[in-house]
Amino acid sequence: MPIITVKVAPRSPVPDLERAVATLAARASTECLRKRADLTAVVVERVDPAAWFAGGPSLADQGRSSYWLEIRVVDGTNTKEEKEAFLAAIHDGMGRLLGDLHPESYVHVAEVSADAYGFGGLTQERRFIAGRLGVPPAAAA
Repeated sequence: MPIITVKVAPRSPVPDLERAVATLAARASTECLRKRADLTAVVVERVDPAAWFAGGPSLADQGRSSYWLEIRVVDGTNTKEEKEAFLAAIHDGMGRLLGDLHPESYVHVAEVSADAYGFGGLTQERRFIAGRLGVPPAAAA
């Protein structure tokens, strides 16, 4: 159910970068945060390192790579340790994919309210309640 958005600025070409980043993000979501792979969506956007500025100069000027990843999950569904493991897995994997990472590379686990987040036109809260009642989510009203 998570949606993951990634902006990535590689210092040099990486074959099939978008697919590799999406695979890394989805795997870490499943392994570290216990999210279902079949309900995980990932959007990857490549950014020109000349247009990404960190600490003043562009990444192109510094000869470094960077990334910014955000994942949205329902508040309270993950422990601090799980989120810490997710951040570490992403940073390690991105370092292997991109090479020399700028220290200003970010991961944000955005915890959102279950009544304000969902997919397929239904909130996660509705899906949770329907699951407890043993009825299809659309019939929980």
